[in-house]
Amino acid sequence: MLKLKDCVAGLALSAALAGTAFADISVKVAYDADPVSLDPYEQLSGGTLQLNHMVFDPLVRWTQDLQFESRLAESWEQIDATTMRFNLRKDVTFHSGNAFTAKDMDWTFDRAKESPDFKGIFAPFTDIEVVDDYTIDLKTSEPFPLVLHTATYLFAMDSAFYSGETDDGKNKSEIVKHGDSFASRNISGTGPFVVSEREQGVKVVFDRFDDYWDTASQGNVDEITLTPIKEDPTRVAALLSGDVDFIAPVPPTDLARVEKADGVNLITMPGTRIITFQMNQDRVEAFKDPKVRMAVDYAVNNTGIVDRIMRGFGTVGAQASPMGYLGHIESLEPRFDIEKAKELMAEAGYADGFSISMMAPNNRYVNDDKIAQAVASMLSQIGITVDLQTLPKAQYWPAFDERAADMMMIGWHADTEDSANFHQFLTACRDEETGNGQYNSGGYCNPEADKLMDMANAETDIAKRTEYLQQLEQILFDEAAFVPLHWQNLAWGAKDGMNAGEIVNALNFPYFGDLKVSE
Repeated sequence: MLKLKDCVAGLALSAALAGTAFADISVKVAYDADPVSLDPYEQLSGGTLQLNHMVFDPLVRWTQDLQFESRLAESWEQIDATTMRFNLRKDVTFHSGNAFTAKDMDWTFDRAKESPDFKGIFAPFTDIEVVDDYTIDLKTSEPFPLVLHTATYLFAMDSAFYSGETDDGKNKSEIVKHGDSFASRNISGTGPFVVSEREQGVKVVFDRFDDYWDTASQGNVDEITLTPIKEDPTRVAALLSGDVDFIAPVPPTDLARVEKADGVNLITMPGTRIITFQMNQDRVEAFKDPKVRMAVDYAVNNTGIVDRIMRGFGTVGAQASPMGYLGHIESLEPRFDIEKAKELMAEAGYADGFSISMMAPNNRYVNDDKIAQAVASMLSQIGITVDLQTLPKAQYWPAFDERAADMMMIGWHADTEDSANFHQFLTACRDEETGNGQYNSGGYCNPEADKLMDMANAETDIAKRTEYLQQLEQILFDEAAFVPLHWQNLAWGAKDGMNAGEIVNALNFPYFGDLKVSE
C-alpha cells in the first residue's frame, strides 16, 4: 500500500546519520483471480500472461498504441521471405544466476511448440536457428505477416534450470495442464521480479530482481503482493480504504464511485476481448442444426446485457473481430428477435424446446456470472431450460477443457491482435496436432472457414488478407457458429502517486516492472 518497510536497525541508523533514507517500496495489487500456475506455457490466459511479464521477458512487447518495442531482442530484420533475424541482448541474467543466451530462446521455442495451449500460436513457425550466442533466426514455413505479433509470446525460459529430472524422476520441463509439475511450482526468468512467496488462491509475492537488465526502466517498486479478491465490492472497498493500491478490474457498477473518490485514479480504455457462449454439438444433437444455433443467438439480447448488466461499459458485438481489426464487418448487427427465434426453433423441430446444462466462470470476466444468469433466463423464453453452474476460475478451466457442459462461456482477446486468432482458437476444427480449435468447446467445424484462415495467415498483402478474414467472419455469422455478446472494456483503479496510466494496455497485463511510485 505504498508503504515503506523498515530496514534493519543498523542500516536505518547509518542512513539517518548520513542524512539519507533507505526504504523499500511495496505495492499491494488486487485482481479478481491469481495465476493458476507458475509455468509460462501451461495455460493461455490473461493471468498467465500477467505473470509472464512480471517474471519473464519476451523478445518484443506491445506498446500502448499497439506498436512493438524491444525487450530481449535489441533489434530485428527480415532477411528473407521466411526468416526474421533477432539480435539478442548481452549480459542478461536469469533469476537462478545462469546467463541468458540464444540457446535459451531455442529451447523455449521448442517447448512452446509442444504446449497444447500455445502450439497453435506457433504453428506457422518451423524453427529457431541459433546463429551465435546472441543471434537467432525465427523461421516460418511460408511468408507470414504476424512474426513480430507472435514474438511477443516468446518468453525466455532458463533452459538449464528447467532441464533434467526431479528427485522423483520426472522431467523438469514437462507441461502438465492443471497438474503438479516442476514448472508449475518453480520459476526462473529474466524479468523484473522474482516470485518469493506463493499460496494459490491467497497471494503471490514478487520481489524486485536486483540484477535486472533494464536499468533504463523508471520502475522503482521493490515488492508487489498480488491478492486475489473475487468479489467486486470487496475489491473496490479495499482500494478506497487504502488496503490495496491497484485493482483490476473495476466493475461497471463502481466506475463513477472510483472516479469521484479522493486519492485514487480511474483508468479506462476500450477493450478487444469478445465475450461469447459456445454451443456443444457433440453433446446436444439440436446444436448441429444452424437454425437452432441461430435461434439461440436471436434469443439473447446483447444490447440489454451491455446496458443493464455492464452499465454501458462494453461494446455490443455480432462477430469476433472488433472495429479496427481486418476481419471486422461494419454491416453485421446483433440479432435479437424472440418471435424469430421461436420460428427457427419450430422449423428445426424443437417448438417444445429442450434442456441443456450451462457453465460459466464467476471471477474471470466482468460480471460473468450475472451475464450467464441473464442468458439462461433469455433462453427460457424459447423453451430451452438451462441448468446453470458457475465456478471460480481455477475450477472452471479444467471443466472447460473437459467440455463439461452443453453451453460454456469463453472470452477471448486475440493473442496476435489479429482476426485470424479468434477463429484459430475458438471456432476452427479441433486439431490436437496443430493446436487449432484448442478453446472450441462447441465442436463447430467448417473446412472452408479453416482454409480462409490459412490463406490469410500466408498472405502479406493487407487488402487480400482483409478480404479473406471478412469472408471468414461472414461464414461464422451466417452459420451462428457461436453466440457473440460484447467486447469487454477495461478499467483499473490506482492510488495517487503512481504512473499507473502509463503501464496499462489494451492487452490487460500492466507492465508492473515499469511502475513508479512517488517517494
